[in-house]
Amino acid sequence: MKTLAIPRSVGGSIMITVPHQIVKALGIRPNEPLAVDFEKPMKSLFGASRGIGSFTREDELDARE
Repeated sequence: MKTLAIPRSVGGSIMITVPHQIVKALGIRPNEPLAVDFEKPMKSLFGASRGIGSFTREDELDARE
């Protein structure tokens, strides 16, 4: 099973919370060893250029310069 989790600082460590649906589906119990794979998801750049606006005549390069 996969899920996204937001890590948070606790003391000098970083902690993630396992969602209830995964705990229930896998029958995870406290103090039970788990194998966990970590990877950082790709950042979405959707909407990153909002507010820039369209190109104007002044934005175009003059080929003679």
